[in-house]
Amino acid sequence: MNYAELRKAVLVLRALNHGFRQKLMNLLHKKGTASVSEIHKALRVEQSVASQHLGVLRREGIVERERQGKFIYYSLNYDRLKELALMVEQITKD
Repeated sequence: MNYAELRKAVLVLRALNHGFRQKLMNLLHKKGTASVSEIHKALRVEQSVASQHLGVLRREGIVERERQGKFIYYSLNYDRLKELALMVEQITKD
């Protein structure tokens, strides 16, 4: 793994290694999909806080979003999570 790949891996792992984002991902895993409103109510945070953390996870491809009418629903991207698991495995082998 070269430096650029390793640096990208670090950024992704930093996104995952956050207590609130882990709670958020757990909620999405249990519910399947959820809107920002549902997330902020379930996790008892301001809506802007939930949105910021969803943005971090979305930039790394960990969550996906889908518009349904005027609402946007978020879900986990399990294919991306599998890729990340393989990436971590590769890092630990090197």
